[in-house]
Amino acid sequence: MSNIKKAKIVFIGCGAMGGAIAEAVCRTFNPVNIVVTAAHPEHAQSFAEKNGCTAASNSEAVKDADFIFLAVKPVYISSVLAEIGPVVKKDAVIISMAAGISLEKLTFAVKNTNQLIRIMPNMPAAVGEAMTALCCGTQVSAAHIADTKTLLESAGKVEQVDEKLMDCVTAVSGSGPAYVFMFIEALADAAVRHGMPRKQAYTYAAQTVKGAAVSVLNSGKTPAELKDQVCSPGGTTIAAVAALEKYGLRNAVIEGVKACYDKSVEMGK
Repeated sequence: MSNIKKAKIVFIGCGAMGGAIAEAVCRTFNPVNIVVTAAHPEHAQSFAEKNGCTAASNSEAVKDADFIFLAVKPVYISSVLAEIGPVVKKDAVIISMAAGISLEKLTFAVKNTNQLIRIMPNMPAAVGEAMTALCCGTQVSAAHIADTKTLLESAGKVEQVDEKLMDCVTAVSGSGPAYVFMFIEALADAAVRHGMPRKQAYTYAAQTVKGAAVSVLNSGKTPAELKDQVCSPGGTTIAAVAALEKYGLRNAVIEGVKACYDKSVEMGK
């Protein structure tokens, strides 16, 4: 692995997603080596002051940069690459988190480097619990892949996948926190309906979801096996599970993910 601790790391965009990863990287690595940009310079400056890094314009930021995170909406990717392309140094690593923008499209737009990586992180990066998928072409060096994973691990878990799975990743983990927030809200609403104060209801619902998720990750058992452990014969939980099945919880989730997947595929065309 190269000396990642001395690398210049740039974030083009420091909004909700880019900002969450940039903050995590600033906490783990020397923020003196980190530069952020934003469509509104005052936002970048505020972020830099908060996190100890530097704010700059896009073209200034990427000069001599080793790693460049593209944290802008897919519709702006082409214009950003046109702006920074002539300034990017040879073999700089460009890491795009734009949904639906393929490695082929990135390759067509970037001429100075073939070290192109796609990632799909998610919102829990803000609390160090991201699930980030990474894919890249065969031309990306093993050292650059390892360094990129090291940077992203500042914000949570990272796995390398085939690019063909990126639309699925977008639909399941990229957008997934929104589905989970809806479930937590619904669970809390149910608690309030039965007399629990709202703030307490959110705590009970959120901690229950967190504990269940950790159980899946750490127990080695499937969700079905863990569910069966909670369902006593003729008991309260199996009555709730039967009602959730009757009213279509499982199908609603599957159809929601499909809608997100289809949209991601459409955006990539």
